[in-house]
Amino acid sequence: MPFARHLILAMLGGALCATAAIAHENENPAVEARHSQMHLHAFNLGILGRMAQGQAEYDAELAQVAADNLAVIAGTDWHAYFPEGTAVGEVEDTRALPAIWTNMADFEAKQQALADAAKAMAGVAGTDLASVQGAMGAVGETCSACHKAYRQPD
Repeated sequence: MPFARHLILAMLGGALCATAAIAHENENPAVEARHSQMHLHAFNLGILGRMAQGQAEYDAELAQVAADNLAVIAGTDWHAYFPEGTAVGEVEDTRALPAIWTNMADFEAKQQALADAAKAMAGVAGTDLASVQGAMGAVGETCSACHKAYRQPD
């Protein structure tokens, strides 16, 4: 009986791994990359946001690291993450609206605004809490502006 139970558990584990591998294999690499990029944005913004809102103690070193990370991530060239043919309805697991590709100049301007706001945050994050709080507004506004225009609502 124990052998049979172990065999069944091993088979179930193998099936779960195979299902996850197939699901991962079917995801578009560009979509996967932009999801990863957005998760990195969210992770670093979360650190800064919790400090700015008083949910975490201000730590100048950690704030600076998070802001520097955000500036690097936001400053990358996003074209590889958004190739044509990866909008809602064209691939699975995306909320990128087709308007990105019909309004590419505006999309690029919004991305540049985020890069600029993130760079400004990196310039002050290690200074003091008030500076982080002041810079968070501009970063949040740039995220919101792009998501309103180019991300399908939940």
